[in-house]
Amino acid sequence: MLELQQIIGGKFVPAKSGGTYDRIDPYTGKIASRAPASGLDDVKAAVSAAAAAFPAWSKTGPGERRALLLKAADVLASKADEFAKIMIEETGGTAPWAGFNTMLAAGILREAASMTTQIQGEIIPSDKPGTLSMGVRQAAGVCLGIAPWNAPVILGTRAIAMALACGNSVILKASEACPGLHLLIGRSLVEAGLPDGVVNVITNAPEDAAEVVEALIAAPEVRRVNFTGSTKVGRIIGELCGRHIKPVLLELGGKAPFIVLEDADIDAAVNGAIFGAFANMGQICMSTERIIVDEKIADEFVEKLAARASKLPAGDPRGHVVLGSLVTPQAAAKMEELIADGVGKGAKLVAGGKRQGSVVEATLLDHVKPGMRSFEEESFGPVKPIIRVKDEAEAIRIANESEYGLSSAVYSRDVQRAMAVAAQIQSGICHINGPTVHDEAQMPFGGVKNSGYGRFGGQAAINEFTDLRWITVEDPHQHYPF
Repeated sequence: MLELQQIIGGKFVPAKSGGTYDRIDPYTGKIASRAPASGLDDVKAAVSAAAAAFPAWSKTGPGERRALLLKAADVLASKADEFAKIMIEETGGTAPWAGFNTMLAAGILREAASMTTQIQGEIIPSDKPGTLSMGVRQAAGVCLGIAPWNAPVILGTRAIAMALACGNSVILKASEACPGLHLLIGRSLVEAGLPDGVVNVITNAPEDAAEVVEALIAAPEVRRVNFTGSTKVGRIIGELCGRHIKPVLLELGGKAPFIVLEDADIDAAVNGAIFGAFANMGQICMSTERIIVDEKIADEFVEKLAARASKLPAGDPRGHVVLGSLVTPQAAAKMEELIADGVGKGAKLVAGGKRQGSVVEATLLDHVKPGMRSFEEESFGPVKPIIRVKDEAEAIRIANESEYGLSSAVYSRDVQRAMAVAAQIQSGICHINGPTVHDEAQMPFGGVKNSGYGRFGGQAAINEFTDLRWITVEDPHQHYPF
């Protein structure tokens, strides 16, 4: 069992109450980690530490900030084995998934480091003679990042990296499902030499989450909030931020459509669908959640897709498997419900369908129709619906018949045609002849509709974590009308 302490003001400390909570390994049922159960006193301490560190950090030069973030990337990357061990135990993820998480998280820190000199303003022509008028970007203050468990190293790092690059101090509220992973991110930054209080990580028991989050958002020192997670919780976060007049970046749920047009390279589409649907057991916000295929090629596509899916090994995440454990046994039970609902309403089970504890096979349901749960709900697991359509127009219509709009994909040999389809899909991200699951640190990442708003990544993220100020230098002897 991993005994954890949170990071406040550069120190590793327990909860002020002395309380703890246990995170259970979803596959073995054993205790994976024991973390501090923070309360309001811990929130005050974290906010105070971050606020105290902000003035000096915001004045630290871009070269020094860049050097520290680059060192943090190296430190984090060196802990790949430790991240893998904790990920397997806390979330049921596989070692390859942990390795990918660690690699991309290090890349996110390196990209953030490269942006310290790109926080730029502009000179704006003024109508007032003798006036120099400027748009200037400055660090906002304390930034709160709330990260989930599903891509925990990537998303925990993303929640704070660009905020730090812009000169903000940060508080990372760790996910209750993976406190060890999120604290290891914080430890990497502390070991790299970031000043005390610039990075703070607090943990809380699940039953205290609402109180802790509300207190963090309400704290006057907290000036920016970002949240990655479910749309249900995102609505609550957005409402709290609105109440306290605080900008928030929300990256929420998805129901990503994967459109296969009749002129697609079928083998290529199968390849992309397999990866997009079953990477990390489908527990990714970008996961392919609706496979929409033209009926003229559907039989061949489904046959090849089902053959590939049926060969994906599933089981103990410590073994050589593609699909490990879902995050909880309850999540696995939901997959059984989706399968039973679909089959009971006329869908055809063409691959998978079996569950053992918290492990569910790669599962495909063909001939899924409106009214079936898998047609409308985000499964967040390895049960994927195949929806047959008569033409391109119906494919676009069904792709857009969702409350979500994060990622999407279109397969066609005619790139101009695919570009036209992509332009009509209501999503923040669209990949042509590539899977719905893809991320790069420098890209503007985010969604539309109920998948949230705001963008992580690259230049777009600078806008999220800075204040744009209008500053003028004027003629002190200018004439006034009175």
